[in-house]
Formats: sequence, structure tokens, C-alpha cells
Amino acid sequence: MEHEDRFVDIEIKLAHMEDLVDTLNTTVYQQARRIDQLEGIVQQLAEHVRTLRETGQQMPANERPPHY
Repeated sequence: MEHEDRFVDIEIKLAHMEDLVDTLNTTVYQQARRIDQLEGIVQQLAEHVRTLRETGQQMPANERPPHY
């Protein structure tokens, strides 16, 4: 009976570990997608800044509004 209880405990732990691995895989996948999105945004911003510099336009400064 003792061996059977140990096998049941091992099976329960294995099931929990499989669930944890699935959860972690999903989290890593979602984070990788978000990183890809953010990298795309950074590339677009860098291209925009490069274009502004090439055309001689100034980037908007942190100026006070006219009512100050």
C-alpha cells in the first residue's frame, strides 16, 4: 500500500508540474510577442527621428504652453 501511495503522490506532483510548465510556456510566448511589438514601435520611432533629422525639421521641444 505504501508504494501505491507514493506513486499516487508522484502522479499528482507530475500533473501539477505539467500544468506549471504549460502556464510558463504561455507566459513566455505572450512576452515574446509583446517584445516583438515593442521592438517594431522602437524601429518606427527611430525611423521617424531619422527622417526628421534628414529633412532638417526640429523635433518638438518641451516648451511651455503660450499661456505661461
